[in-house]
Amino acid sequence: MIDRRRLLASAAGGLSLVALPAFARVPVQNSAARIQARALYDTIFEATLQASPVNATGLGLDVGAHADLKSRIDSRAYADRLNMFKPMAAARPALAAVDASGLAGRDRSDYDTVVWMADRAAEIDAFPFGGVDSYGYPCPYVVSQLTGLYQSVPDFLDSQHTVANVADAEAYLSRLESFAEGMNHETARVAKDADEHGLVPPDFIIDKTLVQLRALRAQSGESAGLVQSLVKKTAEAGVQGDWGKRAAALVDGPVAAALDAQIAQMERLRPLASHDAGIGTRPNGVAYYDLCLRFQTSTGLSPQQAHQVGLDQVAQIEALADPLLRQRGYTEGSVGARLTAFGKDPQYLYPNTDDGRNALLADLNHQVAAIEARLPDVFERLPRARVEVRRVPVSIELGAPRGYAQSPSLDGSRPGAYYINLVDTAIWPKWALPTLTYHESLPGHHLQGALALEATDTPLLLKSLGFNAYGEGWGLYAEQLAEEVGMYDDFTEGRLGYHQSFLYRAARIVIDTGIHSMGWSREQAIRYMVDTVGLAPGAAESEIERYCVWPGQACGYKIGHTEIDRLRTVAKERTGDRFDIKSFHSAILDGGAMPLEVLGRVVDQWTAARLA
Repeated sequence: MIDRRRLLASAAGGLSLVALPAFARVPVQNSAARIQARALYDTIFEATLQASPVNATGLGLDVGAHADLKSRIDSRAYADRLNMFKPMAAARPALAAVDASGLAGRDRSDYDTVVWMADRAAEIDAFPFGGVDSYGYPCPYVVSQLTGLYQSVPDFLDSQHTVANVADAEAYLSRLESFAEGMNHETARVAKDADEHGLVPPDFIIDKTLVQLRALRAQSGESAGLVQSLVKKTAEAGVQGDWGKRAAALVDGPVAAALDAQIAQMERLRPLASHDAGIGTRPNGVAYYDLCLRFQTSTGLSPQQAHQVGLDQVAQIEALADPLLRQRGYTEGSVGARLTAFGKDPQYLYPNTDDGRNALLADLNHQVAAIEARLPDVFERLPRARVEVRRVPVSIELGAPRGYAQSPSLDGSRPGAYYINLVDTAIWPKWALPTLTYHESLPGHHLQGALALEATDTPLLLKSLGFNAYGEGWGLYAEQLAEEVGMYDDFTEGRLGYHQSFLYRAARIVIDTGIHSMGWSREQAIRYMVDTVGLAPGAAESEIERYCVWPGQACGYKIGHTEIDRLRTVAKERTGDRFDIKSFHSAILDGGAMPLEVLGRVVDQWTAARLA
């Protein structure tokens, strides 16, 4: 098990969370302030649904009074570049009018959470370029290998747009039209950012973006994935109609034209692109990175402080992995080099074939079932929604993250999903997979996200907000928890995967700050990732290019975990024999996602209650 005290000691000097007073233990009452705040949250939430029909579908709320949202996707016009954060920024005066002194307990943490996000939304809006992407992250590049409708909509329509009747099928066709319109808006914004603000993605980002854009454009007629998805959905639902022909007309018409225009725009920018990887070298880039780091970590860490935290934790985790590698005969070279060698051991590799991928997916399902059986020992409540293991769609796997989770719908009709990128099975030695499973599914993102959605007294707005350091910090804490409940007792090699996971999340902090604040090149960052963590070069390349597009995002994982674990350590020391791990987890999870700055207040409240 990782010595958390040693890890936390290195962060103590750099993790400057804003100090917040402890909660008073006041029973929940429908005070005037509470009623006012909750009514305001509902108003904001309604506006976010209108701003992001995709989010409405994701939550399962594109029905009834919101049925019209099922025919639209999110506007990508310049005026709507904040996406669902636009109503948050607009609500700041109304939020300031709430008498926060009349709020206590969870009501106060809800209010502080909403105000925090509204303030960050206003800060993003102050920059005239980029915007908020489909993941809810501030992103300088409207279109890249990770951002843009071309990257998100095909998978969204296939995995989340349900078809049960003719109206649903017509809505799918309407969304294809909106898809084309949205891409045209994005293309105009790409040109505006380049021509007016000098913001052009790095050359290697444009190259990979063009590969993926051209791959989608190559699909045509009734064989196109966007068409086949609707044909399959209508056939399964028994909805009669010439859906294939109608969808193909849209794919070959306005969608193809929009893709051609976007490809032409990226080709126009390619000669103008530099090889500089970081946002810090671009106009207003230093200030933009400060914003992104603040947003993604919800701390007051400077890039230099975060960089040192990462370096310190890399060294400490290497010291934990070293003896395990030596026990297996890997004694020469850096920890990363030895992990690379261990990752090439044929006995731990899946064939890079369809059969190999199917075997890998089967093993992941087994891991999910195994950890699920242990969860009642450490949680008071478990989610009702199930989680499915899925392969990242082949059409986007070249630029997609290595693994990620998708939340279930609000009503539970659609399960959660744990996606794994299988572009090359060599990046997934068997000893590295369990910790990813625990991070993305149970007790990680699926458990945290599903419990938040299923909570009965949480405002819908709070259920819909995401905070990177909280969510990804919980994902890493879930990996730690899996180790603590004995998931590696019968597969000790998996403990190396666990250490490697923590090592590469610590290295992410070093790399992200190195790229965006210290002038690191793409190649320098890839070398550091390969040498330090032992990731396969292809996986390291994908990771580094992801950091270039999402400044600061990679820092949230280990910084979030460090703070959650610190809070547990302090709470356990203060409560002694009154500490209860199940109750502590409920305190962390019951209010949904929040900034780390607010989470500390929640744990203070829980600790005071245990001591009372």
